[in-house]
Amino acid sequence: MNPFTGFAHMLSQPFMQHAFVAGTAVALLCGLVGYFVVLRNQVFAGDALSHVAYTGALAALAAGVDLRFGLFAATVVVGVVLGLLGGRGVTDDVVIGTTFAWVLGLGVLFLSIFTTHRAGSDSSANVTVLFGSIFGISWSSAATAALVAAGLIALLLVVARPLLFASIDVGVAAARGVPVRFLGPFFLAIVGATAAEASQVVGALLLLGLLSAPPAAARRT
Repeated sequence: MNPFTGFAHMLSQPFMQHAFVAGTAVALLCGLVGYFVVLRNQVFAGDALSHVAYTGALAALAAGVDLRFGLFAATVVVGVVLGLLGGRGVTDDVVIGTTFAWVLGLGVLFLSIFTTHRAGSDSSANVTVLFGSIFGISWSSAATAALVAAGLIALLLVVARPLLFASIDVGVAAARGVPVRFLGPFFLAIVGATAAEASQVVGALLLLGLLSAPPAAARRT
């Protein structure tokens, strides 16, 4: 059998095309964002935001609204809060751990509310957010994922140079006038939005691997 023929046949399927577009966009976004996550030693913050994404989605489902609203609202807000509480734009593990505990508790509460009062024909929505559904997304969802990823990459590139400076030496960067107190929350807001978008494609559980493993491996080479 010709492997190229089989590959072409696979890509001729609409669901594979949707998965390729969305998966490629999310992979590029997570790779670029993950580089700074690893460089700034904020992998724990990325892990926390992946759980925030799940909790935010459950909150939206429990309220009967679009889960994307809960995903983006929760992750972006919590990301900004983590950056502000850390001081000098650097997150604090104690702050993240405390937030983690509250987020997990709220997630259990919203899961209980959803399964008790809201779950019906959409009873598996919480599982989809947890594990993703890359082969089950529509073309409109794939196109939206690509557009959101492009927008977040553009935002990251705008602040990439000062962010890199602040990531290497926050003290010297602050002395040179780099707005480190702004860059910290702004970057974590981007990480939060990345978590919200990636959770819809690969799931909240795989998000940490995308944010940390490839960039960490690249730094070792």
